[in-house]
Amino acid sequence: MGINPIGNDRIQSMLSQLRAVGSQAAQAPATASPMHLLNAASETTAAKASSPSAQVDFSVALKSSLAQISQYQNKSDELGKKFALGDDSVGLSDVMMAGQKASIALQSAVQVRNKLVSAYQNIMNMQV
Repeated sequence: MGINPIGNDRIQSMLSQLRAVGSQAAQAPATASPMHLLNAASETTAAKASSPSAQVDFSVALKSSLAQISQYQNKSDELGKKFALGDDSVGLSDVMMAGQKASIALQSAVQVRNKLVSAYQNIMNMQV
């Protein structure tokens, strides 16, 4: 089994998708879900691939993502407390769903961090 190299057009497509997600994350309201951003980015990738891409501020995208993760965790904690106190408007399924959303968002952030650290280490180990 050989490894199939990724073509230049495929790399450009991936870059345009990442740029689209980054720009939408910076412009999206804090309540937008990561899946919503990915779906919207895949719909607009073809249109943006032909036009010059806008520069995305990485720090803004990172802050937005971390704020979203924090909101998921806060909502999960809030629903858990309400359920534990016997609030009838909060069901167990709501608590479990909020907990899973927070968990998945955190796991995704950890995976992105791991990839960024790995990429940084690879760059630092390159021979000049």
